[in-house]
Amino acid sequence: MQKSEKKRVCMKPVCERMAQVTPIIFHIDVNSAYLSWTAVEQLKNGAKVDIREIPAIIGGDQTSRHGVVLAKSTFAKKYGIRTGEPVANAFRKCPNLVMYPPDHRMYREKSRQMMEYLKTFTKEIEQVSVDECYMDFTKIAARYSSPIDGALEIKEGIKKKFGFTVNVGISTNKLLAKMASDFEKPDRIHTLFPEEIEVKMWPLPIKDLYMAGKSSVQVLKKLEINTIGALAQADPDLISLHLKSHGRMLWEFANGIGTSTVQSEPEEAKGIGNSTTLREDARTMEEVCPVFEELAQSVGRRLKKAGKKAGMVSAEIKYYDFRTLSHQMQLEKPSNESDIICKAAVNLFREVWTGEPVRLLGIRTSKLSDENEPEQLTIFDMKPEAEPDEKHKRLRKAMDELNKNTEKEQLLKRVLCRRKINIKILFKKSLEFLLNLMSAPFRFTGYPVDS
Repeated sequence: MQKSEKKRVCMKPVCERMAQVTPIIFHIDVNSAYLSWTAVEQLKNGAKVDIREIPAIIGGDQTSRHGVVLAKSTFAKKYGIRTGEPVANAFRKCPNLVMYPPDHRMYREKSRQMMEYLKTFTKEIEQVSVDECYMDFTKIAARYSSPIDGALEIKEGIKKKFGFTVNVGISTNKLLAKMASDFEKPDRIHTLFPEEIEVKMWPLPIKDLYMAGKSSVQVLKKLEINTIGALAQADPDLISLHLKSHGRMLWEFANGIGTSTVQSEPEEAKGIGNSTTLREDARTMEEVCPVFEELAQSVGRRLKKAGKKAGMVSAEIKYYDFRTLSHQMQLEKPSNESDIICKAAVNLFREVWTGEPVRLLGIRTSKLSDENEPEQLTIFDMKPEAEPDEKHKRLRKAMDELNKNTEKEQLLKRVLCRRKINIKILFKKSLEFLLNLMSAPFRFTGYPVDS
């Protein structure tokens, strides 16, 4: 008996030391957040029916900004209703469908309440969207007999306190925790530790891998890579050949390689960027590319005005349901040229876009350096400049001058308007002056003669 007790006492410090060494990361995701939060609010206000228990969606009519399904109940899902499809399609599938408009102010408040509750467990929380976050459980793991017990307390606490459910994914890094929380829903806890990857993750279709966008999936399927396991066992150099750095990242994800750093405080923004909310959700590359072109021109002008070049470009995406995503890449060499920035942003978007409607697009540049700072040449730079490069330089210079003139014209108009000067009158007077100058007699005084 004493020996058994001694063994138990000796094991506890070992477990504590392991908890300190091995990160334990939670990914907490609200189940059908918009619909669940709407249901909770309705029940609080006296509603007799829980819309989570009937065929119901959160969306809007076809003429509104929210003409697609933003969230659906489990019962609506049984009719084949998909998130992101037009509301009209959903009603054709289920004529008795109940629909409610979104209330984003209320959603933000529900999100804030949940995050404040989670911070009573630990301050190491990284919120990544209105309805999901990462939690670094490592430092508080010793309080519980297992991470699952800790996750259970959190999950049941949210249900009891707020009336909605969450999924909790548990692993040693953020990637695997995210993948785990997407397993069977709702109101579940799943683990996906490195030793479980082969059984739990590898059999899944390649589209289920985090950051595997529509275009990347198409390329991988052409290579006969249809599952996450097939990607994990593929030659990473082959994947990089077809998908560049994004392909390498996907290969690492398929093998469970990811960061465990939970960024509890947002990093200080050190860069130049611009974003825009679209008047209508973009659904094709033809709609997306012109937006990136405009954003890149704006970012390029601001970089030049600041005398800076960017070494890193990030593409920001916000989907129709307000899920946000950011993807970045390192440029071969720092640049402030809008065409280079635009090309990078478009390529980043292609790599991660799921094909779903997009509400907001943005470009952000970072790793800034002075425009006149000496550049580190690569082997590809060590050759004479060809004539087309000079043409491109002249073209870029002309475009810069055009942009400057456009900005000057806009400034002049603003000044004239503030001073209440009639532009038509000003133009008329300028024209009269030029005509008078042209009509003045021209006097020939002869050629110069040597003295």
